[in-house]
Amino acid sequence: MLRIVILGGGPAGYESALVAAQLGARVTVVDRDGIGGSAVLTDCVPSKTLISTSDRVTAMRDASRVGVGTGGGEVVVDFAAVNQRIKELAQQQSEDIAERLVREGVTVLTGSGRFSASQPGRTHRIEVVDAAGGVADTIEADVVLLATGGTPRVLSTAVPDGERILSWRDVYDLTEVPEHLIVVGSGVTGAEFASGYSEAGVPVTLVSSRDRVLPGEDPDAADVIEQVFTRRGGTLVKQARAAAVRRSGGGVEVELTDGRVVTGSHALMCVGSVPNVEGLGLEHAGVALDEHGYIAVDRVSRTSVPSIYAAGDCTGVLLLASVAGMQGRIAMWHALGEAVAPLRLKTVAANIFTNPEIASVGIPYSVVASGELPARIVKLPLATNARAKMQGHLDGFVKLYCRAATGHVIGAVIVAPNASELIFPVTLAVQRSLTVNHLAATIGVYPSLSGSVAEAARQLMLHDDLD
Repeated sequence: MLRIVILGGGPAGYESALVAAQLGARVTVVDRDGIGGSAVLTDCVPSKTLISTSDRVTAMRDASRVGVGTGGGEVVVDFAAVNQRIKELAQQQSEDIAERLVREGVTVLTGSGRFSASQPGRTHRIEVVDAAGGVADTIEADVVLLATGGTPRVLSTAVPDGERILSWRDVYDLTEVPEHLIVVGSGVTGAEFASGYSEAGVPVTLVSSRDRVLPGEDPDAADVIEQVFTRRGGTLVKQARAAAVRRSGGGVEVELTDGRVVTGSHALMCVGSVPNVEGLGLEHAGVALDEHGYIAVDRVSRTSVPSIYAAGDCTGVLLLASVAGMQGRIAMWHALGEAVAPLRLKTVAANIFTNPEIASVGIPYSVVASGELPARIVKLPLATNARAKMQGHLDGFVKLYCRAATGHVIGAVIVAPNASELIFPVTLAVQRSLTVNHLAATIGVYPSLSGSVAEAARQLMLHDDLD
């Protein structure tokens, strides 16, 4: 029986453990902070739960669009109760996953795993280090999967203190509403928190080092997010890089590199993440890092050592829980001799949980817009959709594009409420090489927001597609 040791219990770790156990391997997971990892306990699940709360506030505030009023009462958010619910939900999810692992026969050890300085030839020796730094156990493995994730990047001039200067993992300890939150960083994490807190009624200033928020995303989508954010009362400070963040009186000051100073009650640092690779003893096993400090892997998750795999944020491939889970599954299928298809990033759907959401899949729109890849493109405003009108949605669009010659769907950007749900049929089309004709000929529900996907496909059809 093949012995597999997995370091880390996040999506990459627990998903791979389930696959390996179901295929008959003897599986041990070594986890330090709790099964589910940061995705479940401190990052993805908590942040999306917070955003779900802000969605309720938005729905109540915008109810007048459909003829419903609040009777003059103000919508109030009890942040202590919200954060307590977030922590309880995350813990419950972690416990559910842990119970599933045990039920499937996986051994779970608490501690940090590292390669021993003494490696016994063709197998690997893993030391389990306890909280005090001592070696609590030593286990041997035929195959090792590194799934240690990442941690928030910390600037030396803006070190979180958990009270006023916060990382995105600190916000759930707040017991009162921030009087004025300054979010530093306008990537996905910064945009999501800025949008979520703004929708919940918190005054928010978003500091962006670029000329727009979400610089890596579709510019039309970013424009919608900026418009909604500022319409809600949010403030954008663009082309402004933070030089330092410090406490001042009962609040904080964010000093910008151009000399300007932005003041608020709290600062939330969203300046990226770094891989958790320190202390793993990679040098003892000969595992190589790439030029950015991530564990280098190929498309089946192998490292520079054939019997050692890596998956998730520690690889820097694409920092999504869904990708981490698939990397882990691919690793186990490959290690255990199952048929496996290499990871194809162009078929991965991604979503940004702002208001409205931004979902995308396939070839980046920048490649299409530049003419690098000949394509047909259509963009339909969400406001023309019958269901959107009924629900009072004003912002967003569906943008679909296909190959010019064949009509094969190669990508889409959807900006809409629940865009994360709407992107799935397009993801399926990209994955299965379907054409716009296939989408257009599929009978969906009327009225529905997904009807805009079908309508976009109909508008992309040419006579030749039907011949």
